[in-house]
Amino acid sequence: MTISPRTLPPAPLENDTVPTPKPDADFLGRLALRRSTKVAHLEAPGPDAETISAILRIGARVPDHGKLGPWRFIVLEGDNRANLGSAMANLLRTRDGLSDEQRLAQEEARFLRAPVVIAVVSSPVDSPKVPEWEQVLSAGAACYNLLLAAQGFGYGGCWLSEWVSYDRDALAILGLSPHEKLAGLIYLGTTNEPLVERPRPQAESRVTYWRG
Repeated sequence: MTISPRTLPPAPLENDTVPTPKPDADFLGRLALRRSTKVAHLEAPGPDAETISAILRIGARVPDHGKLGPWRFIVLEGDNRANLGSAMANLLRTRDGLSDEQRLAQEEARFLRAPVVIAVVSSPVDSPKVPEWEQVLSAGAACYNLLLAAQGFGYGGCWLSEWVSYDRDALAILGLSPHEKLAGLIYLGTTNEPLVERPRPQAESRVTYWRG
């Protein structure tokens, strides 16, 4: 079964009334069992253009102190995934002198591991009231919302960073400005293997209650 993006409610306008929270067992169950799909277990088909737009709309609906929108999305699909991989391989070849053909082939195929890749760019703005750290956190929330939205449409997702996130030359190829950072690469596609639970920290081991 597929879900049409057209089933989403229209985007509310500023000052419109939106639904108040209410108990939702299905929603809680999905969150309680949420699991990323390993990038090696993603395959075609991926979300179509209309679904990608809906996923991005949900991805942008995150906590955002000051309503600054300190993030943006770069969508990679089709042949552009291969073109970007070739550009990254060429960077390593010409700048670093990399000649290992196996490694270069891996770089050329890096963005072909899923039908759709969304680069989430942390793009903080100068604000006297909103620290940059809070803006970075908002970009991270956008990454997570993309995963949740993709799952809602029946697609698996994997949030990766990889070396390109920390290489300014690679980021320039992707189109980032010097003040921007890559919050994550969100790989999206159809899950082709059963999802298996991984070790996770118990919430109780990470919780304290402050007592005054």
